[in-house]
Amino acid sequence: VQLAESGGGSVQSGGSLRLSCTYSGYTYNSGSMAWFRQAPGKVREGIVSRRSDGTTIYADSVKGRFTISIDNTKNTLYLQMNSLKPEDTAMYYCAAAVASLSYYYTLQTLFPPADYFHYWGQGTQVTVSS
Repeated sequence: VQLAESGGGSVQSGGSLRLSCTYSGYTYNSGSMAWFRQAPGKVREGIVSRRSDGTTIYADSVKGRFTISIDNTKNTLYLQMNSLKPEDTAMYYCAAAVASLSYYYTLQTLFPPADYFHYWGQGTQVTVSS
């Protein structure tokens, strides 16, 4: 399984970016895919997870500003990020899980832990300046 992120860069506060994650060797028909981020000196944070049926979980920190989507014909997961803030500055990672993680999608109050995601990309840097 290989995941490859792209689309990161530098943007001013209030701007937008769209991240892409192209995957291969992974069958996204019963599992979950997600975006995580990690800022320097901080723990890795899950920001949005999407089950194969389209059910999503968004972290409160990005709800209403970020949107996850997928193009199954291109095996590509996207993260549209709008109204970016300096605190969104981080390395962004795409991740894939074999399990559906239904427990978390039912609760909608807990983000699936990173340990449940077996496959990770190398990350793409997003820097937001004020």
